[in-house]
Amino acid sequence: MTLIYKSLTLLFGVLGGLIASALFKQLWKVIADEDDAPDADDEDYTWREVLVAAMLQGAIFGLVKAAVQRAGASGVRKATGRWPGDSRHKKDSGHEAAGRRRPAQGAGRW
Repeated sequence: MTLIYKSLTLLFGVLGGLIASALFKQLWKVIADEDDAPDADDEDYTWREVLVAAMLQGAIFGLVKAAVQRAGASGVRKATGRWPGDSRHKKDSGHEAAGRRRPAQGAGRW
């Protein structure tokens, strides 16, 4: 199961990257009224333009990556009843030996 999950994660990661790239291009067209975002080494753009574009691109890629990973993990839970990487189902996960506790269910949620 782990091999299948990791293979699907890789595939969906690539697809997520393509989606994020297309989303960023469309958003940049609306914001800057230009077809392409500035490259960091393009001297025709200011520092501000380059850094804003990089910040926006990073935020979009991070958002899409998190959404894809979360959706994949939720799909595994629906299919198998287990959350991927859940150490409660593994022998000697190391949490008990290290004295660490898992956060309470629902802790840290908004």
